[in-house]
Amino acid sequence: MEQRPGAGARARYWFDTTLARGTSALVGWLVLVCLAVVVPASAALVWTGGHAPATLSGKVAAIWRLTGETMRLGGTTGSPARVALSVLLALVALVYVSTLVGLITTGLTERLIALRRGRSKLLERGHVVVLGWSEQVFTVVSELVAASANQRRSAVAILADRDKTAMEESLQSKVGPTGRTRLICRSGPSADPAVLALTSPATADSVIVLPPDASRSDADVVKALLALRATVRGGDVTVPVVAAVRDSGYLLAARLAAGSRGVVLESDTVTARLIAQAARRPGLSLVHRDLLDFAGDEFYPAAHPSLAGREFGEALLSYGNASAVGLIRDGVPWLNPPARTVLEPDDQLLVIAADDDTAELADCAPLVDEQSVAGPPPSDTRPKRLLVLGWNRRAPLVLREWGRNAPSGSMADVVADEDEAVVRAACDDDSDVGDGDGSGWTCVALRGDTTRPETLASLDLGSYDSVIVLGQEPRAGEPPEEPDTRTLVTLLVLRHLERRTGRELPVVTELTDDGNRPLAPLGPGADVIISGKLIGLLMAQISQNHHLADVFDELFSAGGTQIHLRSAADYVVTGHETSFATVVAAARARGECAVGYRSHADAHRAPGYGLRLNPPKADRRRWSDGDEVVVIAGEGRRGAVRSGGLPLPRRTPRG
Repeated sequence: MEQRPGAGARARYWFDTTLARGTSALVGWLVLVCLAVVVPASAALVWTGGHAPATLSGKVAAIWRLTGETMRLGGTTGSPARVALSVLLALVALVYVSTLVGLITTGLTERLIALRRGRSKLLERGHVVVLGWSEQVFTVVSELVAASANQRRSAVAILADRDKTAMEESLQSKVGPTGRTRLICRSGPSADPAVLALTSPATADSVIVLPPDASRSDADVVKALLALRATVRGGDVTVPVVAAVRDSGYLLAARLAAGSRGVVLESDTVTARLIAQAARRPGLSLVHRDLLDFAGDEFYPAAHPSLAGREFGEALLSYGNASAVGLIRDGVPWLNPPARTVLEPDDQLLVIAADDDTAELADCAPLVDEQSVAGPPPSDTRPKRLLVLGWNRRAPLVLREWGRNAPSGSMADVVADEDEAVVRAACDDDSDVGDGDGSGWTCVALRGDTTRPETLASLDLGSYDSVIVLGQEPRAGEPPEEPDTRTLVTLLVLRHLERRTGRELPVVTELTDDGNRPLAPLGPGADVIISGKLIGLLMAQISQNHHLADVFDELFSAGGTQIHLRSAADYVVTGHETSFATVVAAARARGECAVGYRSHADAHRAPGYGLRLNPPKADRRRWSDGDEVVVIAGEGRRGAVRSGGLPLPRRTPRG
């Protein structure tokens, strides 16, 4: 037999039913509850008071007055009409005050919600605007904070189509303390001119447009650049703009939208080029990172009229605490000019220094030990063998860049869990490009899961000159960290096979999250390319030093002057102690600029991993066979703006 609900349950049900009738029921219950408390309390006060009225009607009138004063119902006594009018006036006053309080509360709430959503306009000048949200945002913001550390007042405004509070929490956890720099987040689509105007881009010092992590990211970058044009008066963007696209097909459109002062980077090509360069000499990513971040030494122009009339080769040994790498003539940088180039009175030297005012002249020629200079090394033209483990959208670009400088007869084996036809098609498109004699190089596609030990064990790892490990593109439904997880597993198996065979391979690994670098099981000869981090560093550096865009164009271009890591034995006699000035003189004799070295003994020690850029010329050390010298070499060309669709960074032509 079904049990009937108790009295308490029925009472609660009746109470809930009355509340469900709406606002009138709520007001009624509020009045009843208040009267149930106020009337008995007022009666107790009247009856226990020392001057209580003697008659019952007087006591009732006193209770009414006290109740009316408490509940703001007037409390007037007398005829019923007077009492009714008193209550009416009190109710009108109550409605007025309640409505006024409600309107004020609603307005303040809406304003707070708008502020929380990040929809208020900035009134800043000289700030940096960052549009979009991607893997580079934390690197870019961190570098901008570091660049503004010595400024009294600076601000970075971030506009992205994300929740403002979520952006602030992410930046706080990833960037950390920002010192005097204020981070201001605004929420909304960066392609909407009305929303973009909230960041005051016309008064900004520079604007950085990040590529979103989406399939149509490049189209979104172009739309954001067009929205930027729409927000400024006259449609001509005068603020320096730095943007990045992944697909070269959007490069021209992005450059046209960026305006005459815009610099557009082709991020995938840059990353592929750095990976290919590091495959030839692991450790180059450390040099690039040190030169691009604001924590180490950087490129600066130095004006010293006393050097006019002297040759550039003499200037290489004219600084004790800076490294000359080129000159600026007529406003155009010229990296690694011939040593016989005579400096003109209006020339500026391009140096690597700790700061823009620290380069001091000092005659370092007496520090050179001619007896310790090594003879020229024999050229190495033997074919190279490359092993590529994994496949992603940058893999064809990596193979193309590696094959561009590969000696005749070189071979690249690609092992990936990818359709062999796709890999073979990419290889066929690029393998006819070689060292210029028409022989090209060979590419072999192999199907296999690189995380499986049997896949790697079946390869003759000892026959390869270098190994590149690429992260696979995230598949549908996979978390974004899955590619790095698979890469770490591949590295773990690869490291195990290295120890078993007793040969350490030069391994170059691509990771997307810099936080996974400490987890990577790497040997001393390994290198890690954090694709998003290097692009973020480059964008931040150009945004703060727009005049150096042409310098980075030359350094990261397909030909011309580049950064190299070469054996120290090619420059000085190993096993002997000598000064760094001797290394500079030896590099000068080969038409190169020596700017640092990497110690083999410290190659596995974080955070520098043995790298030291711009050491004092007077520093002396004992050089070993495993040490490497950082040089800027190649045929320097006056001006980095060239035709041919170079990927980065180039000034957009006017018109």
